[in-house]
Amino acid sequence: MNFEFASRIERVEPSATLAISNKASELEANGVDVVDLSVGEPDFPTPQNVVEAGKDAMDAGHTGYTPSNGIPELREAIAARLREGGIDAIDEEIIVTPGGKQALYEAFQVLIDDGDEVVLLDPAWVSYEAMSRLAGGSLTRVDLEPYSFQLEPGLDDLEAAVSEETELLVINSPSNPTGAVYTDAALEGVRDLAVEYDITVVSDEIYDKITYGVEQTSLASLSGMGDRTITINGFSKAYSMTGWRLGYVHAPSALIDQAAKLHSHSVSCAVNFVQRAGVEAIENTDDAVVEMRDAFRERRDMLAELFESHDVDVPIGDGAFYMMLPVDNDDQAWCSGAIEDAHVATVPGSAFGSPGHARISYAASEDRLREAVGRLAEHEYI
Repeated sequence: MNFEFASRIERVEPSATLAISNKASELEANGVDVVDLSVGEPDFPTPQNVVEAGKDAMDAGHTGYTPSNGIPELREAIAARLREGGIDAIDEEIIVTPGGKQALYEAFQVLIDDGDEVVLLDPAWVSYEAMSRLAGGSLTRVDLEPYSFQLEPGLDDLEAAVSEETELLVINSPSNPTGAVYTDAALEGVRDLAVEYDITVVSDEIYDKITYGVEQTSLASLSGMGDRTITINGFSKAYSMTGWRLGYVHAPSALIDQAAKLHSHSVSCAVNFVQRAGVEAIENTDDAVVEMRDAFRERRDMLAELFESHDVDVPIGDGAFYMMLPVDNDDQAWCSGAIEDAHVATVPGSAFGSPGHARISYAASEDRLREAVGRLAEHEYI
């Protein structure tokens, strides 16, 4: 049968990150030892108390539907966490979603009509572009500062790109794929532009608890941004709960009311017992989060030193667990060769709007990171 596919799905390509991960899995299935540095997944187990909370919830019979926007206990815990970050949040302004991606998807679908302008800061996470195109958005991309990938002093470029026609600006700090944490001055510049041009801003803060020596600032905590910011977050990164699929969106109530309609007609609700494990994660995992964060910092520093020993200068971010390794201009060919020859999986920077780089995730053990650099050097990829 010849299907006629909807134009919206033909606007997007498969996820580059998952495509590389799938290639790594194929090689491993054939007995090849691949050092997979392509996927942003912590290699730590979910904290045991969170696992036990999920088991206890199942044993207690919490396996049915929940209120579509999430159980009250979790929305209250999320609101309290947001208030700790300076956001004036109440539980009625929160939707609990099956993963942070769903929270982002709902925000794009609710706000973007055909032709609406969406502004991305490059390098940008791969799925922002896809979500914008699925909603019919028109993309404008702004390059961040070379090497540092900071927004400041590049605010002039952003100001030149936005206008009263801009519907949505996407901010991601700490950043995937660079690890950059934007300064308060940069975020205040975003605030000034958003207010001047009446722009709604999506602030993706999924890595907010993974920072090294700096504090992450929530955009919605700034004066004038509470009523124009959509804050996206989740449990995958900070609590090593990727497979649990749990995220959330916080936004002004008018937007939440509209997103709730899409949410109820698509995913219905996040998994019941997972939500209850989420309460435990927020309230009782501070020590585990700090332990994981400190390990990531040590890996980041070690990896930078390893590359430096091969005369490769790699920018170091202050958050998340990624590096952008400078490579040949044809980064896709470089990444393809690296996995085929050296059996090291990375993601082409062009997938993030930054050709000439390969994204490396250091959410892997120190031994595997050493092995990866050794292989890349042996096969003359660095």
